[in-house]
Amino acid sequence: MAAVNAAASGLVDAHHHVWDLSVRDQDWITGPELAPLRRDFSLHDLEPEARAAGVTATVLVQTVTVAEETPEFLALAADSDLVAGVVGWTDLTAPDVADTLAELREQPGGAHLVGIRHQVQGEPDPRWLLRPDVLRGLTAVADEGLAYDLLVKPHQLEAAVEAARQLPQLTFVLDHLAKPPIATGKLDPWAEEIRALATLPNTVCKLSGLVTEADWDSWTVAGLRPYADTVLDAFGPGRLMFGSDWPVCRLAAGYAQVLDAARALTSGLSPAEQEDVFAGTAVRAYGLPV
Repeated sequence: MAAVNAAASGLVDAHHHVWDLSVRDQDWITGPELAPLRRDFSLHDLEPEARAAGVTATVLVQTVTVAEETPEFLALAADSDLVAGVVGWTDLTAPDVADTLAELREQPGGAHLVGIRHQVQGEPDPRWLLRPDVLRGLTAVADEGLAYDLLVKPHQLEAAVEAARQLPQLTFVLDHLAKPPIATGKLDPWAEEIRALATLPNTVCKLSGLVTEADWDSWTVAGLRPYADTVLDAFGPGRLMFGSDWPVCRLAAGYAQVLDAARALTSGLSPAEQEDVFAGTAVRAYGLPV
């Protein structure tokens, strides 16, 4: 399979998922509201929608805290001309985390590993990121030349700010704007914490996951705009990247709708700034091939 070219002249989707329920359960898909997601979603399902939208490269992101998923994703990427990078999972608190990361890089498709993520949003301790064993694991991620995806909720942003401050050598990529309360229309204290995180130069943010934090049935671009404007003002387009969050986005919007919304939210930017949001930032933050 030919190597993916994530050149800035293309469109990069910096955040999507796949899963096969016959391989393992996705135990976070519970309840009737999430029932539309309780089926398999593969790269074959994604590719027609992504290609039709003009996407030339993607970043495949972990879904469960299972060590076997990351090698599987790397193998998928190695056989794909769409997936340019993989954000995987490993136990950051394990004593041998550095060895595990090195081994992942040596596996088939290991060159596609660009980042690590943990579902911090599910940790009961709001300061989980500041645990000594976690900071040691994050240091290993930086030493391996990888980025770290922050999957946090607003109340965990304070710890994320401190972790990023303590590890200036590590690029922190904030997923889904830290899931602000878009459905309520409330901005603070979320916006205040976002601005604090953005003051650190080793942080970037994904313009992703907005529609599913809004009302799924009645969201509008106008309702999303205050949150998009906050991160645009805080991070700037050079540290903001588009992500579809497919297939989770399908709870509220199709692939083309999500991309159209992101285009509308960034329509006031210059062509060069838009290129950053829709390709350049992801290429730089993850070191995607160009």
